[in-house]
Amino acid sequence: METNLFNDFDSLSSKQWKQQIQFELKGADYNETLVWESAEGIKVKPFYHKDEDYKKTAITTEASKVKIVQNIFVFDIEKSIRKANDSIARGAESIRFTIENEDIDLTKLLSQIAIDKIPVYLNLKFLSANFIKKTNEIAVSKNTIIHCLIDPIHQLASDGNWFETETKDNFGVLNTVSKDCKNISFININATLYQNAGANMVQQLAYTLAHTNEYFNHIQNHHHPITIEVSVGTNYFFEIAKIRALRLLFNTLAKEYNHDFDCHIIATPTKRNKTLYDYNTNMLRTTTECMSAILGGANAVANLAYDAIYHKDNEFGDRISRNQLLILKKESYFDIVNNPADGTYYIENLTAQLAEKALLLFKEIEANGGFLKQLKEGNIQKKIQESAQKEQELFDSGKEILLGTNKYPNKNDKMSHDLELFPFVKIKPRKTLITPIIQKRLAEKMEQERLEQEKNN
Repeated sequence: METNLFNDFDSLSSKQWKQQIQFELKGADYNETLVWESAEGIKVKPFYHKDEDYKKTAITTEASKVKIVQNIFVFDIEKSIRKANDSIARGAESIRFTIENEDIDLTKLLSQIAIDKIPVYLNLKFLSANFIKKTNEIAVSKNTIIHCLIDPIHQLASDGNWFETETKDNFGVLNTVSKDCKNISFININATLYQNAGANMVQQLAYTLAHTNEYFNHIQNHHHPITIEVSVGTNYFFEIAKIRALRLLFNTLAKEYNHDFDCHIIATPTKRNKTLYDYNTNMLRTTTECMSAILGGANAVANLAYDAIYHKDNEFGDRISRNQLLILKKESYFDIVNNPADGTYYIENLTAQLAEKALLLFKEIEANGGFLKQLKEGNIQKKIQESAQKEQELFDSGKEILLGTNKYPNKNDKMSHDLELFPFVKIKPRKTLITPIIQKRLAEKMEQERLEQEKNN
């Protein structure tokens, strides 16, 4: 018979705990000393207790089924096939191919990969009904489902223009293929943009929900779960709660449209806090971000290589990023317990507060014409820019720390010789329908100044 050791101790109420804390503070104000407020307006207390903070949320997550995703940019088909199979042999559990144009021979690309056993995502940088139909034919022949990650709204928000199509109606193309392509999961919400551009978590959730609502309104047939891509930052517990809140909010919205499927969440570490200098710290950041993603209930995690912002894809970066996830699964047992955040008063409380605040903002967006209308009027861009500027000011003043950049920098660290990619915001003047949402890293200005100093020394 098991003995419950807690029976030997008297239970303490939250009031008793607070009284003891106030005694220990020796006159210092409890709220001013121990309570802090997040960028989302959430006041974080020093302790959480069942008798006043426990808000059970109806969320089911399965960490035991989380998949490790390998990203592959398709340029040379033969090399992409070899890389995919090599990645699978070394621990990857799904593949996300990025395809820039429809000239790629998809039949050849997928012919030597076990797509009936390994989930495959096609991250398409274009919109083509013929290409999607061809993908569906391949999926039918293998009796499987292929995820086509196509998001015209993300294209508009990030680029300023819709995808170029013959009919000039992006939603029309999706409605056409939705009738015939039953083996394609093609409704995708790419919400990584909002986090990488500097939106706070309430904004990220509300914009993602409003973004999703546009597809519920414009696309008639939903045969499969809707895929949502999210970026994850280093605010560990908040990020766990964010992903849980996203699933809760999605399920609430889906019920209104009689959509019976849960969402399929793919999480990737954010680029916003990644740095050029002392770049190995990026591995530490992505590790905690992947931990948050798994504990929060992401279905799949695609890690970001430590050198992704300045190096082209390379074997070492890919291997290390994949091994980080393998360590979490195989050595740290993150895939053993389902619903790992259940019953944690702090995380449950954060989940509920984030969901409540995001739902209020979502309703405000809908009351003002919906996400697309707000995007076209520039209101979404303005709000994200305001949030990003606040965070930038915290970083510039040293209150928000990125180790090795604005705190304890290595003065001997030189990077100008090692840049294979341009790591800063690119300005490409062109005519656009709307002002695009700009993704920008916090450290960019400081890094540019250091690179300039390197040239002058």
